[in-house]
Formats: sequence, structure tokens, C-alpha cells
Amino acid sequence: MRDVALAAGVSAQTVSRVLSDHPNVQERTRTKVLAAVEQLGYRLNHTPRALATGRSMTVGFITLASSFYSRAALALGVEQAARDAGYTVNTATTASLDASAVGVAINRLIEQGVDGLIIAVPLIDLDEALEKLIRVLPTVTLDGSGTSSADVVAIDQSIAVRLATEHLLDLGHRTVWHVAGPPQWSDAISRVAGWRAALNEAGREVPPELYGDWSPESGYRNGLLLARMPEVTAVLVASDEMAFGLIRAMIELGRRVPEDVSVVGIDNIALAAYANPPLTTVSQSFEQTGRRAFEHLQRQLKEPGSTFEAEVVAPELIIRATTCPPGR
Repeated sequence: MRDVALAAGVSAQTVSRVLSDHPNVQERTRTKVLAAVEQLGYRLNHTPRALATGRSMTVGFITLASSFYSRAALALGVEQAARDAGYTVNTATTASLDASAVGVAINRLIEQGVDGLIIAVPLIDLDEALEKLIRVLPTVTLDGSGTSSADVVAIDQSIAVRLATEHLLDLGHRTVWHVAGPPQWSDAISRVAGWRAALNEAGREVPPELYGDWSPESGYRNGLLLARMPEVTAVLVASDEMAFGLIRAMIELGRRVPEDVSVVGIDNIALAAYANPPLTTVSQSFEQTGRRAFEHLQRQLKEPGSTFEAEVVAPELIIRATTCPPGR
């Protein structure tokens, strides 16, 4: 820091103010200091500040070990928001939804000295040990998970499936079939409940739900079954990726989409708008949800002990070319 001060012709205290983004620095001085920093290749060492403040300026992000779009988009949102606030994100993955496996991931991050946690794993079977562990640090949960102490940011899955189901019913379909996500996921459970409620309120028959694992392959397998059932004219699929697989199966078995079968996905991933035909889907801004999760965590870090209300993010129906009235 003294070298930077000498190169810029300012005091070391001024360099410290510039690097900590202090407002009481003239713009001309700030420019000179930053130019000297770049010229000398100076890198700020956060260790002394961590020792002085008790903060590492890192947060822990726990997610499933998978290539699902939603996991990557959530991580991107958290990473961008953290970077903008001067934080670093340490990520730990778990291959299982088991409470003990999630606990191992949390312990790994605690040992790394993170200031707080964002848990993007659907926590359904919470045990006392995991609840106790989550109380160690400020924590925000996603995926509809709820604990006795963590702040919650969630997408309203019941609204998501209601938007899709009501859209298909309004088009004139007698009922809507549902290919759900894994029953171990809280989001999948909420979607099944919302879909059933929408059909019951409309006085329609509720078909038996089918289950996939979020992958296109599982959508394809379910599509091969549904395509052989002529009474199926409308299907709500719990993810866009499963919907792509289902549409492929429908077409292979001679069922046209949407003329014979209307299909709605959930997520609105980038490929949805460019599929053939473009997919009608319910948009969930995972990236924005990740950003909001970090903002909630940052508020906890700034105001320890305060109580914060859960935030529910509203989804949006995007109508494209995979839905139409039955028998068009």
C-alpha cells in the first residue's frame, strides 16, 4: 500500500480510502490511485480486515451436484450479487437430499470461515442436528425449504402451476395431466398440490400424476406412455427440460404438438423460445432469486438479530406455440 501511495503521490491513508470505496475521495485522486494499483499489480489482502472485523467477506452456497439449469442460474445470481457487494462465494455440493449429507456440506463451509449460508437444496426431512447446525450462522434457504431460524426466499410454485393449468383449461381442454418432479423435492410437492387444487376448483377430473427426475430422458419416458392415451390432450410438465423430452416422444408416436396435445413447461430456460415449436412455459427468474437470496443474507449480516419476512417471487406465464384449443 505504501508503494501504491508513493507511485500515486498520495498518503497510504488515501490509498486505503480508495480501496475501501470511501465516498470522501476526489475523483481525480481516485483515478490516480487506481492507475497505480493496476501498474504495480497490487492486490488487497483481506486477512487483516477479517482479523479486525471478524468477517471473512465470504458466503457459503450449498447446492446439489447436478447440471440442472436451475442450479446453475441460482448460483450465477448469488455470485453476481456477492461480487457487486465485495464478497466471495464458496460453494459446496451435495449429491443427496439426506439431512446428514446436507449437514456435511454445511460443516465444510463453516470450517472455511464463511460469514453466512445460502442453501439451495430442498430441505424436507429436517432433523434436530441439521436445524441446530443452520442456527450457527445467518442463513437463507431457497427451493421452498423452511427451517425454524433461516430466512426464506422462494418462488411461489402453487401460482406457477395454477397459471399453467388455468391457461390449458381456458383453451377448452377437459382436464390437464401432470408430469411432476421428484417427490423428494419440496417444489415438486407444491406443484402437485397446486395443480390438483386448480383442477378441483374448476370441477375437473384429476388424473393420476406421473413423476420424472427433471431430465429430458424422464420426460421422454413419460411422453411414450401419455402419447398412447388418446384422452390426453393437455400436459403440464414440471420443467422445460422434461417437456422437451415429452414432446419428442409425442412426435415419434404420431401425436402433434399442439394440434393433438398441448404442452406447458416450467422454468423458461433460454432454449424454450427457440425449440420447435417454441415452448409455452412458466417463467421463474432463478438468477434474480439468487440475487435476492444474497441481499437477504447481507441484511442479516448488517443487522444481526433482526427478524425478516420471507420473500415470495411471483412467476409469469409465457404463451408460445405449444398450446392451443383441443382438436384445432
